[in-house]
Amino acid sequence: MTVVLGPNRYGKAETRLVRVTRDGGVHHLKDLNVSTALSGDMEDAHLTGDNSAVLPTDTQKNTVYAFARRHGVDQIEEFALLLARHHVGSQPSIRHARVEIEEYSWDRITPAGDPGDRRHSFVRSGAGVRTCVVHHDADGRTTVVSGLADLTVMNTTGSEFHGFARDEYTTLAPATDRILATAVTARWRHASPDPPPGGSYAESHAEVRRCLLEAFAQTHSLSLQQTLYAMGRRALETRPEICEVRLALPNRHHFPVDLEPFGLDNPGEVFYAADRPYGLIEGAVLSEGAPGAGFAWD
Repeated sequence: MTVVLGPNRYGKAETRLVRVTRDGGVHHLKDLNVSTALSGDMEDAHLTGDNSAVLPTDTQKNTVYAFARRHGVDQIEEFALLLARHHVGSQPSIRHARVEIEEYSWDRITPAGDPGDRRHSFVRSGAGVRTCVVHHDADGRTTVVSGLADLTVMNTTGSEFHGFARDEYTTLAPATDRILATAVTARWRHASPDPPPGGSYAESHAEVRRCLLEAFAQTHSLSLQQTLYAMGRRALETRPEICEVRLALPNRHHFPVDLEPFGLDNPGEVFYAADRPYGLIEGAVLSEGAPGAGFAWD
């Protein structure tokens, strides 16, 4: 039997970076989780243990910190592009770089009636996690995927689920008015690796996020699948700089509690929030004529 080495990559996962920009008395905070992965002409490291083509993962970690000081950190997509292009150009053995970044949001604390200066005080935001994944290779091909995660949303009405297939194991009752709750994970592919025309990655991210939330709120849902498509479609029709949206929507089930044993009715007011098991709805929505994804989703 012949054995060969398959696709492989290596890198430094989850380098935690906090960058404070001190603008006089006003401080600005960036809180990131950076993961890098490199691949290329490094077969000998696997086959013979020859590490001469391997840039240490510790070096990749150090590069994150050095670039944060040297270049600053503004938009995570731009910082990821900077790292990816650097690594591909730094060693002849490196043919491809993948950089993934999570950004955790902090809001400035401004106490009412406090005469002190609190322009350096922050509270962690619950507005979800901003994400991006950038790929760059030695042939100059580049892809940018932006996204968000852990964005918890809920509609307390305007959701139904009925008319579904049944078999001998089906016990679920049809619902014509239910709570619809989910924790959104959304990723969207940019049609070009260049910053969005006439704007910035920050503006683009904020507007895509707005589209997703508005579609969730404004769609009378007959299924979470229908809501997923409406969310992706709204973002694509509104933001021409993106060409594909992928969504993962876990159905955070809320079940009405039976209060009859206590002599009480329950007109859709008291619910049990179940954390598991849960339905998981996933799907992609694309613009017609979207360019090929290449390695964007890898």
